[in-house]
Amino acid sequence: MHHHEKLAFLKFFITYFVSVAVLILAAGSFYFSEIRNHFLKTEEFSLIEYARYIKMGNSLNNFSSDYHHVFIKSDKHIDIRNFTVDENEFTKFLPMKNEFYYLKVFKSKKDFTENLWSLKQKIIAIQILLLLIFAYISYRLANNALKPLQESISTLDKFAKDLIHDLNTPVTAIKLNLKLLEKIPSIKENNAFTRLNKSVITISELHENLTILLQEETFQMQVINVFDLVEDVVQIQNTIYPNIDFKIESSNFKAKINPHAMKQILQNIISNACKYNSQNGYVKIYAKDSSLYIQDSGKGIKEPDKIFERSYSAEHSSGIGLDIVKRLSYAMNIEIDVSSSEKGSCFILKFNRV
Repeated sequence: MHHHEKLAFLKFFITYFVSVAVLILAAGSFYFSEIRNHFLKTEEFSLIEYARYIKMGNSLNNFSSDYHHVFIKSDKHIDIRNFTVDENEFTKFLPMKNEFYYLKVFKSKKDFTENLWSLKQKIIAIQILLLLIFAYISYRLANNALKPLQESISTLDKFAKDLIHDLNTPVTAIKLNLKLLEKIPSIKENNAFTRLNKSVITISELHENLTILLQEETFQMQVINVFDLVEDVVQIQNTIYPNIDFKIESSNFKAKINPHAMKQILQNIISNACKYNSQNGYVKIYAKDSSLYIQDSGKGIKEPDKIFERSYSAEHSSGIGLDIVKRLSYAMNIEIDVSSSEKGSCFILKFNRV
């Protein structure tokens, strides 16, 4: 499953499951509240029944020791709707025939507390069961919703892989023939040959970008020294841009990455740093804390916050290269920041260090 497919799956799963979970929890809370109120009404009626037996002089043998009562004289009128829930017992005042006397009846909260705890346990158990059921349903629905997308992506990936494979042979043949033509001095100095050579380099970079990008699903992560890859990329770029001064100020920076994808990220960023640099400029690469810095002495980028957008176009636009940088970095959990001024630009790659 591709990284973006996993993200889409999680979004669908979480949205559906959280929505259902909120409804289940809300329904459980409402049901508990209603039953608790019913229990309280039952307790109040039981106190009224207990008081009725006392007023009629009937035997109280049917009532447990949880009940007891006292007679109270009061000059103030007490509302018949009174019912008090104390910490350990329920109380209620009921008027007697004598206007100034009230019967105060009590009942222990022991049975009520036990019944309420039993109710909580049942509701929680049912809610957990429902959440598990709907978690499974959410998982199945998310999988089914992704199937058309996965089939479309699979078809496009197969087409792209076949196309890249078919392009490999003619690109290789063109590069070999250009190498042969370079041996002829009159052709090597020709402007048309120079433009053709640069175009072939661009096509080769694009071919390599797409090849690495299509391997995203099978990325194998390993701990390696990033500067080993930096050295390889700089060596290649130094032959293409001999006037650029490469400054590598660190030598050891280990991170868990896919080496092929990381090399392509470095290739794209450093290639752009050289391509859009000033005359006899420099590219400085160093590490600090958990970040890798690639700094150049170019003219800067007008809108650094937009350069990773595929549709972005400007004087120093790098085409699909930085869009692929962003996607490969995202697949390896690398965060990218860009700062730029008239004195140059700096790409900052933030890793999860090992």
